[in-house]
Amino acid sequence: MPKYCPECGGELRYDAEHKVYSCLSCGLTFRHQELIEAYDAARSRETEEEKKRQERRDYLKWWLRSREEKKRG
Repeated sequence: MPKYCPECGGELRYDAEHKVYSCLSCGLTFRHQELIEAYDAARSRETEEEKKRQERRDYLKWWLRSREEKKRG
């Protein structure tokens, strides 16, 4: 199962001699623990972006409601 670069999405290859994963696209290299941390950081960025998107959707929904509904809460 191929792994993918958390920065660019390129395919990662494992170099057993140096014990690192190297991205075939951007050339970044990761040790195993660094790769796990990079995946976690990427996942938390996605979560923050999704929160912002949801806040925008909620605000738009509120904005489009009638005045009477807004006064009620």
